[in-house]
Amino acid sequence: MVRRHNTLRWELDDEPSYEYAQREGLVNLVGKTSGPSNGIYTTVDPTNLLPYEPEWDDLVRLHKLARRRKVMNVLEFGCGHSSLVFADALEKNHGEFGEFVRKNLRRSEPFRVDVVDDYKLFLDFTKSRVPKKLAQIVRFHFSPVEMTEFQQRICTRYLQLPNVCPDLIYLDGPSQHSVLGDVSGITTASPDRLPMASDLLRIEHFLLPGTLIVVDGRTANARFLAANFQRDWSYSEDLANDVHYFELTETPLGPYNRRQIEFCLDSHWDLPIH
Repeated sequence: MVRRHNTLRWELDDEPSYEYAQREGLVNLVGKTSGPSNGIYTTVDPTNLLPYEPEWDDLVRLHKLARRRKVMNVLEFGCGHSSLVFADALEKNHGEFGEFVRKNLRRSEPFRVDVVDDYKLFLDFTKSRVPKKLAQIVRFHFSPVEMTEFQQRICTRYLQLPNVCPDLIYLDGPSQHSVLGDVSGITTASPDRLPMASDLLRIEHFLLPGTLIVVDGRTANARFLAANFQRDWSYSEDLANDVHYFELTETPLGPYNRRQIEFCLDSHWDLPIH
């Protein structure tokens, strides 16, 4: 069941994004790129393999969420500038409360970013941009994407996923154009189609209460998720920034999950945790 909220319950301050990015060292980390020029087909052009210029509002939002929610494991669909930003946030989280996590929470591999993408060239390019001090934090996974069905609804899926338990998931992939095959003649590999990934529906029942999903744009895909999720999700849409949020607001599964929610989310959690 998805419960809709008008706004994200997490309030992020109004500090200008670029100032925050400079203060946190993100500007030097991400740098500048020669991305494709703007145009009505820019985001659906399969030849656009270079990253876009950094969108600091989006990147800073992700960094703040990862820091303020004390995120330990990120699963990212689609790589790019965000992969570097998440790695920086989790390195800082590790330095700030890694010892507490080791002694009090049950996390087998905390402070890791797992990135899955269907463009090996782009994966390798992003990996080459990760500085040495963050190299152990980010793990890159290549997987093809195929057309498939979820409960008789045509969609896409990655053939392989990292075997991880994330507390933050960032959905910004796959590309429409690298998908394999079709279903009844339907494929997303057209500028007139929309991304329609089903991967989160397939792993929904493995996710822990407190998990946050951030969907970057992909409004049709977000609505597809909202229509098919079966657990208790809180859903909000940020129209101004074209971002969608799903938070798994179920009661904790056990003492370790409860302890993690208490430590990471505390007053921002709207269900009893005791």
